[in-house]
Amino acid sequence: MKMRWFFLICMFSGLLAQAQSVPLQWEPVAPGVWKATVGQPDKVDLLTTAGGSPRKEALQKLGEAPFPLPQAECSAEIKEGKVYLRFPLQEEEQLFGLGLQFKTVNRRGQILNLHMDHYQGRDDGRSHAPVPFYVSSSGYGVLINSARYITVYAGTAVRVNSQHPPRVYDRNTEPDWSAQPYSDAVEMLVPAAGTEIYVFAGKNSMEAVQRYNLFNGGGVLPPKWGLGFTHRMPTLSTAAQVKAEATAFNEHGFPLDFIGLEPGWQTKAYPCTFEWDKSRFPDPAAFVKEMQAKGIRLNLWLNPYLSPASSLYSAAKPLSGSHTVWNGLVPDLTLPAAQQLYKNIFKTQHVDIGVSGYKIDEVDGVDSWLWPDVATFPSGTTAEQMRQVYGVMMQRLTTGWFREKGVRTYGLVRASNAGASSFPYVIYNDYYNHRDFITALCNSSFIGVLWTPEVRASKTAEEWLRRMQSACFSPMAMLNAWADGTKPWSFPEVEKQVKDVALLRMQLFPYLYTVFSQYYLEGKPPVRAMNLVEGFSFQHQSQKAALDGTENPYRMALREDVKDQFMLGDDLLVAPMFTGQTTRKVILPQGKWYDFYTGEYVGNGNIIEATPGLDKIPLYVRDGGIIPMIPPVTHTPAPDEQLPLEIRHYGEAESTAVLYDDDGQSYDYQQGKYMQYRLSAKKDKHAKWQGQVVIENKQGLKVAYKNIKWRFMLPESSGR
Repeated sequence: MKMRWFFLICMFSGLLAQAQSVPLQWEPVAPGVWKATVGQPDKVDLLTTAGGSPRKEALQKLGEAPFPLPQAECSAEIKEGKVYLRFPLQEEEQLFGLGLQFKTVNRRGQILNLHMDHYQGRDDGRSHAPVPFYVSSSGYGVLINSARYITVYAGTAVRVNSQHPPRVYDRNTEPDWSAQPYSDAVEMLVPAAGTEIYVFAGKNSMEAVQRYNLFNGGGVLPPKWGLGFTHRMPTLSTAAQVKAEATAFNEHGFPLDFIGLEPGWQTKAYPCTFEWDKSRFPDPAAFVKEMQAKGIRLNLWLNPYLSPASSLYSAAKPLSGSHTVWNGLVPDLTLPAAQQLYKNIFKTQHVDIGVSGYKIDEVDGVDSWLWPDVATFPSGTTAEQMRQVYGVMMQRLTTGWFREKGVRTYGLVRASNAGASSFPYVIYNDYYNHRDFITALCNSSFIGVLWTPEVRASKTAEEWLRRMQSACFSPMAMLNAWADGTKPWSFPEVEKQVKDVALLRMQLFPYLYTVFSQYYLEGKPPVRAMNLVEGFSFQHQSQKAALDGTENPYRMALREDVKDQFMLGDDLLVAPMFTGQTTRKVILPQGKWYDFYTGEYVGNGNIIEATPGLDKIPLYVRDGGIIPMIPPVTHTPAPDEQLPLEIRHYGEAESTAVLYDDDGQSYDYQQGKYMQYRLSAKKDKHAKWQGQVVIENKQGLKVAYKNIKWRFMLPESSGR
């Protein structure tokens, strides 16, 4: 009898170990968006944690679309409590996304383990935003809604029964032999008993990204002050030193909208108390109010690990994980009681006295100091899941506290994931490779996160200026002086150039704010990799031309990773310069392009050489591009402020653009309380350029711009 039971158990175990093929039933959940469920998904997942609500009206404007993949070639299996997924690839498809990586843009041919971590110099999937979402150059996106460490084989593995097997080469005689044969599929391993899968359709890659962002609530629209310049103080600064720093910025005529206070503002840090150190800040409320009167907001550094010195420690202990971080408790933020504990102290100590935001540190990695995967949490959430979503939970909680007060916030975070596009946070890290920073800036645009290439220190004045130029064209223009006390004028020989580019960012505020409004209204990321730009795909080029640098160098360039230039909004192409460069190549999309500074024609769908000198970062405007600008100012516009407006038009094409505005601080825009200026540039019957401005949807808001003047950027009128 015992032997029979033994055989029955073995047979049953063998059946469990066999792969169980699961048919994928695709359910439409929004225009152009489908969901399929495999097995029994975890209770904790990425989208539920983020809590975004689809922006249905905006999705409907994009219209319906057919399912973008051959359904018969999308497959799922469950084996040994894990999900195995497979999606087809065409021969010339490129893949983008799959986390915030720093070395490459095209993911095809990579193996990634999407694991929340501090980036450590390798594109292996360990990242500050290991978002399991990929976008195809064929115009669709795939999201795996699982808070697990997902392994992705992005066109690397070849099945025996492949419908499109690679050619078999002989390495002995054929020089084209490759150690990585052609693969016709993306395969994924999800270490869970089930998962949800979402597919997003589009006419192109950009539209797939738009649907993804809109499905998750749309992109963030920061407060106006968030798009100004920010400076982070040295770690043990006092209230008096912060005031002196603000005075120095003013004396140098350098823009400044918010200041970041590093660990020393708290009584204890690493781990934290979240309570003001009264020896450095004797009257926090008065200090915050005084800084606001000067037009400067305050942002507070923290990590969420609770010090034994905190008054909350005893109450938080039973609500926290089994392991500490730097001897600090790790509250289980899936529990309402833990959320309420943090809300009570954060609101009374910070939000209610007027603090404007946070820098949320160390919610990403590294393995040697973060809680281990063997840790347990009182809710039953696994350590793996907690690691994948902890940064998102902190973003959601803090954003909610500001929303309750009715004011927008904008801050920094070290970890994010899928579904977080509506949160007012920009990712940063301790890595410091300038070129790789720009690659990450490009990659952020595919996955619904924002990233900033901050400036901390430099070896030379040239490096300082080049880094500053890049920072001023990112989602947050930031100098981080926490460790060494550097200032924008630390290199006197380039002080003027640094100031010029910072003031240029301020001049571009109307354009930049409008670009962010597109993120919310349309799902278009403010910074865009070139692969999201119309007229840039190598598939649009002549299919007959050979892929070599002699016959078709432009098409060959597009086939490679384009990771050192990007678009800011619809019309402005940014091509950063790096230390030691006096010239660089810029790849222009199809259509005519013009130099931002002079209006000179530079090219059309070709590769150009930029030689801007040290003073400028290369900037180019699309034909018909309309760029609204204000005078150089040291603070972003206040709600009751009116500023002159210059509207620049570039090129030969007649065009229309929208300039967006709202009160810049409340959430009223989400109820439609915003205005748009319709800007039109046309030639009259005498072939003379004329500009027109029409205000639409005013909603009782005060007009923010006065003395509006058009400037048609023709070479002869550029002043050069």
